[in-house]
Amino acid sequence: MTTDHDTSDGTSARRYVPAGSAANGPYALDIDPEQAGWTHSALRVLELPAGGSHVLDTGDSEWIVLPLNGGCTVRTQGNFFELLGRESVFSGVTDFAYLPRDVHAQIASGAGGRFALAGAKCERRLPARYGPAPEVPVELRGAGGCSRQVNNFAAAGVFDCDRLIAVEVLTPGGNWSSYPPHKHDEHEPGVEAELEEIYYFEIDGGGLGYHRVSPSRPGGTDVLAEVRTGDTVLIPDGWHGPSIAAPGRDMYYLNVMAGPGETREWLIRDHPDHGWIRDTWPGQSVDPRLPLYGAEEGPR
Repeated sequence: MTTDHDTSDGTSARRYVPAGSAANGPYALDIDPEQAGWTHSALRVLELPAGGSHVLDTGDSEWIVLPLNGGCTVRTQGNFFELLGRESVFSGVTDFAYLPRDVHAQIASGAGGRFALAGAKCERRLPARYGPAPEVPVELRGAGGCSRQVNNFAAAGVFDCDRLIAVEVLTPGGNWSSYPPHKHDEHEPGVEAELEEIYYFEIDGGGLGYHRVSPSRPGGTDVLAEVRTGDTVLIPDGWHGPSIAAPGRDMYYLNVMAGPGETREWLIRDHPDHGWIRDTWPGQSVDPRLPLYGAEEGPR
């Protein structure tokens, strides 16, 4: 079940984007604000062969280059960053590079790989920077069957960006994450921030998971999607969650968020029918399979 919405030019914006359906040249996924029917958030997945390179003009957006598998080098404005990367999103935390708006950059990989480019339209031009893997805060969120791991590499308050917020979430097989369902589609100071969000999924070893978005307003986003590696869900509004990992198959998703608010912050409102589940967590243990890995180690 999915509900598409009209964009400003009258076309329909897909909310569930199957793997390969938004490919564009070297990008296995290319979602910009115009395609999504909103104003800020963007995501590209760049695939480079061994010895391959790609030129990126950042334009009016800031970008983070995040290795999904493999390593790369990033050159821009006299800066040179060598990203060691990782074998896969299930093998460890990765280093990353921040690219400001209005610069010309080159991404190259000797061995080849796949690299997420998380972006957001922005106003300020911040300096290009390197993000070391050991400095990424690894958070264990929830408890029991709602346990998950969050790699807060570009969370608000962790790494400085103008608009962009981005984190990675790892959910052990059989668990629910993005739960309780929550939303951030209205601006209410101190309570809720207006943020457009992209979920990009990978499933360890193949297989499937499920993701739900339910309407928070009449005619709002309504998605129940079976998700596999490379699938994407766009969330301009609505209660999102749960993301359900099938037993025996760990789930990864990359969250990319940005919005029009003057303050870069992640403020959410829980669904009133399900928020009570948080009150049960203090009496439960975190899933012993977590963390799947730490910031300075490989998988457990």
